[in-house]
Amino acid sequence: MPLVTPLSPDHDKNTQELAEFFNETLGFCPNSVLTMQRRPAISRAFINLNKAVMANEGNVTSALKRMIAWVSSNATGCRYCQAHAIRAAERYGAEQEQLDNIWEYRTHPSFNEAERAALDFSLAASQVPNAVDEEIKERLYEHWNEGDIVEMLGVISLFGYLNRWNDSMGTSIEEGAVESGEQYLGKHGWEKGKHE
Repeated sequence: MPLVTPLSPDHDKNTQELAEFFNETLGFCPNSVLTMQRRPAISRAFINLNKAVMANEGNVTSALKRMIAWVSSNATGCRYCQAHAIRAAERYGAEQEQLDNIWEYRTHPSFNEAERAALDFSLAASQVPNAVDEEIKERLYEHWNEGDIVEMLGVISLFGYLNRWNDSMGTSIEEGAVESGEQYLGKHGWEKGKHE
């Protein structure tokens, strides 16, 4: 049972309008947002930040951004966000081979060196204490420009917020996210955990 019960999607009209963004990314409005709208300024600010972070202004694709989110969520252990991130990666055109082998991104041939550098950055930046070092920086700069790196860290930071929010709330996971979690992550032990 979640710490705080989500409100109806039509509780706050401004949040509801902004949340249409999630119909594209996930196919539903996440329960996390429905909980945030108990303080509508938070839900609105979060959705606007999410839209800004996920906008593509450089070379980082929508699919890679969602895989960066998955690595970050996996590093912190948030099963809710793991399922959401892999679902969004699928919906934004990640290759089937990458979805099926996300756990092996460091060695699987479906990932190139630029993607590995980005995903390793996500892993290092999501750890406590932070593990971003000179080697991570050098690898990033081999493949990405500074604007791309800002976009990546925006995703990592956004999911740092979401990982803490959803694990602390014990946010109830939506059926569509469960399906994606079981399909792509279940073979490695993914389960809903506290997100019933």
